[in-house]
Amino acid sequence: MSKKRVLVTGGAGYIGSHTTVELINAGYEVIVVDNFSNSDASSLEGVKKITGVAPTFVEVDCCDKEAMRRVFEDNSFDAVIHFAAYKAVGESVAQPAKYYRNNLLSFINVVELMKEYHCKNIVFSSSATVYGDAEELPVTERTPRKPATSPYGNTKQMSEDMLRDIVTVDDELRGIALRYFNPIGAHPSALIGELPRGVPNNLVPYITQTAAGIRECLSIFGDDYPTPDGSCLRDYIDIVDLARAHVVAINRMVEGRCEERYEIFNVGTGTPVSVFELVKGFEKANNLKLNYKVAARRPGDVTAVWADTTRANEVLGWRAERKLEDTLRAAWQWECYVRNREK
Repeated sequence: MSKKRVLVTGGAGYIGSHTTVELINAGYEVIVVDNFSNSDASSLEGVKKITGVAPTFVEVDCCDKEAMRRVFEDNSFDAVIHFAAYKAVGESVAQPAKYYRNNLLSFINVVELMKEYHCKNIVFSSSATVYGDAEELPVTERTPRKPATSPYGNTKQMSEDMLRDIVTVDDELRGIALRYFNPIGAHPSALIGELPRGVPNNLVPYITQTAAGIRECLSIFGDDYPTPDGSCLRDYIDIVDLARAHVVAINRMVEGRCEERYEIFNVGTGTPVSVFELVKGFEKANNLKLNYKVAARRPGDVTAVWADTTRANEVLGWRAERKLEDTLRAAWQWECYVRNREK
């Protein structure tokens, strides 16, 4: 019996590379496409070292439909996981057109090519940003979506809506949107992890780069939010736990166990952690002291959001397992590995 084949767009990126590892370990054949706009070929080398398998790779921009068409012509796929998108909230506020063009066009191209080449299953990389500044917490999949607080969040809302509408009129297509919260950490091997280009937009790589002396000081954006310690509350999910959720979703699709043609699942821990708590947790886990200061609030940030994961736990049979301390330790080990590799 031949292996099931999965196309992973943006598969050289942070979440994509970890998901590729878990897919390979679960027995899938993986074809990765990426244009390296915010990723690095070294992640695919890391995947090979961890799994012993080099995934098939094609360098292509998902916004280039004819280039993507050749990928579909050369391969048949049982499922697609679509990660390829720009993802920085702050940058999206400053450059909205860039985000709308890239994130929406890439998604439309992939879905149209799936229909043309009879690929029936897609897992869409969505985000907790679709909830906006939610009135009730934790958020469930039935929580009304508020207006997005950034163009990035809006592209996720719009892509979800497009997928829902397309699936509604296409009897062959099945879609699962995984709304993840804040992915952090690295693979326990320290061979792959988050590798931002330039100044990090996400909190944990900025923390690790500050600890490594690359950044002079960590800025905490706001200490006057209506939260216990004044900093934002988030649901920080370990990257390996998150990657496993994609494998579970793919299994559900290829085994024909979807109860509806379009399904949504929150992927988080269900535990809110403040920015100050995360910083202190990193210091404790790694026996380090960070240089940090409080700065003004950042446009696009919501006060608090965390997940109710009951549906993912009960329907998918998935739950977050890794402890925050282990996640923060893995993040630092990855940072050290990268610095040693560059020497």
